[in-house]
Amino acid sequence: MTAESVLFLALGAAAGGFINGLAGTGTALFALGFYLLVLDPLRAVAIVATMSVLTGLQGLWVVRHAISQQVPRLMRFLLPGVIGVPLGVMLLASIDARTLRFVIAALLIVYGVYFGFRAALPAFARRTPVWDGVIGFVGGVMGGAASVSGAIPAMWVSLRPWPKAETRAVLQPYNVVLLGLTAALLAWRGAFDATALTALAITVPVGIAVAQIGIFTFRRLTDTGFRRLLILLCLAMGVGILGQEVL
Repeated sequence: MTAESVLFLALGAAAGGFINGLAGTGTALFALGFYLLVLDPLRAVAIVATMSVLTGLQGLWVVRHAISQQVPRLMRFLLPGVIGVPLGVMLLASIDARTLRFVIAALLIVYGVYFGFRAALPAFARRTPVWDGVIGFVGGVMGGAASVSGAIPAMWVSLRPWPKAETRAVLQPYNVVLLGLTAALLAWRGAFDATALTALAITVPVGIAVAQIGIFTFRRLTDTGFRRLLILLCLAMGVGILGQEVL
């Protein structure tokens, strides 16, 4: 592996690790572009999924108490999401994943622009267990069909006036489990060959180390600051997905 390849892998791991530590989602958006410069798409997605899981475990520890206090809420998102992933993979044969990613990008951009620059953030406090399950399922399907499992759940939870730890206690385990499932499916398809394992040896230590900087920043954000960050991250995800498809 060339020095240039190592550099791009390390830069992607640093960018993805930081945003994972900071927000608990968005790793692929910030890392995948670097990985695709030196790896084929199958290996790149496998590596970013694996790195997201390993760096995400640190974030799980940070909000472990919030997770234990809100297990039923988490399960409302997570269990339908797990069901949705293989269904999304099956849909790949009958839908245009590129068009789907364009639609998701447009939703994220409109949402991010509308809510991200308002003086007052939305305060949708009413309990919606059925809709939570629907959002979790849709996120799983989107992950299987277009590799954007975290986009719709991130939009939904950023509407809720929950403390930042409770918000992350949904997003972080949701992403860790769904991306772990994605990594397992890719491993079954033979994505982790010698080249991929070498890339993992570079990216995982960098991602884990830089994620600590993101976690350090997360601890110092207010609840309102974290919600605004998450909304602006939705905008960034939309622009990033759109840019990937256009370029």
